[in-house]
Amino acid sequence: MTRFPPSALLALAVVALAVLAPALPAHADQPAAEPPVIGFQKLALPATPEHRALEVAVWYPAEPVGDSTLVGDTPVMTGMALRAGAPPRPGRHGLVVLSHGYGGNWTNQQWLAAGLVAQGYVVAAPNHPGSTSRDMAPPGASMLWKRPGDISRVIDWLTGEPRWSGLLIADRAAVIGHSLGGWTAVALAGGRFEPWRHEAACKAHPAMAACGPEIGALEGGDTNAPTPTSQAWSGAALADRRIAAVVTLDLGLAQGFDPASLAALDKPFLVLGAGPGNPKMPVELESRHLAALLPRDKARYVEIADASHFSFLGICKTGAIPLLEAASPGDGMICRDGDGTDGDGRNREAIHRQLSELVVGFLTSAMPPRAMPPN
Repeated sequence: MTRFPPSALLALAVVALAVLAPALPAHADQPAAEPPVIGFQKLALPATPEHRALEVAVWYPAEPVGDSTLVGDTPVMTGMALRAGAPPRPGRHGLVVLSHGYGGNWTNQQWLAAGLVAQGYVVAAPNHPGSTSRDMAPPGASMLWKRPGDISRVIDWLTGEPRWSGLLIADRAAVIGHSLGGWTAVALAGGRFEPWRHEAACKAHPAMAACGPEIGALEGGDTNAPTPTSQAWSGAALADRRIAAVVTLDLGLAQGFDPASLAALDKPFLVLGAGPGNPKMPVELESRHLAALLPRDKARYVEIADASHFSFLGICKTGAIPLLEAASPGDGMICRDGDGTDGDGRNREAIHRQLSELVVGFLTSAMPPRAMPPN
């Protein structure tokens, strides 16, 4: 889970990404392959008695029709050239749903979405009400049990809507989550979250970002909040049987999961952690802890030593750090990698290339894109 000062949260409200999947080198006697065409569309899912209204972004393999539109470009983050509204490429595609962290939004992993679309996946990402950059009312932030339902709602909509259902494999999807989105992904897989475990961890490690006032009081202020023993927190209530593979990106709140429920999970996991040394997101208490509790034959753990918690966000523009620091000292952390100083380790583009290779390699094995032309 990510928690940072209000000005940093404001900066994250305009986060957008611009890294394409690494291209394979062309042979000397072959022309370079054309870059993949990435379609883009925004959806507004209406509220239902069971679900809240959602704003959702969708990236998909598209036909080279229409002009490119720069999506998500801001003074801080670079945007990406996408074919907004372009016709989708025919075939049945695997679905991947992204879950952003606390204070984030659907743009945060657009760089990763592009690499997945290049392999044949359709990728969707909702803004989670109450914990997204422009909607962070405290009661909504603590309603963690609603986040997995947001992802299930996206899967329901896309696999049931005529425009999208013919493009998707209906009975399976992968979920990728960053920070608090990683918690969301584990809950969708069937991990049982027990608030008392989280509260105990916060007493022992109060500096963790997961123990901030927005998330720490998981049941405060909401008369409809589930009790620690209620079915609303159970793995069965939050899990979605369609989830076929899970990727977590430097997740938070891992201490709150029941170890027995994690040991019983039968889905393939890729757990990616940032490097050590961050007292707010201690990898030994978050990603490394989660990986140690998952079945060894189902989980792979990779720690990126020169990555920070923010390395999983987008590519910052030249001059972004001074711009952020001028607005509020300390906010430049959004654009820093490694130990938080400039010039140490690899740049974010290089880190993204490694992350994209890891995620794409894992998913193509665990849940192939199966982008086959129609009969």
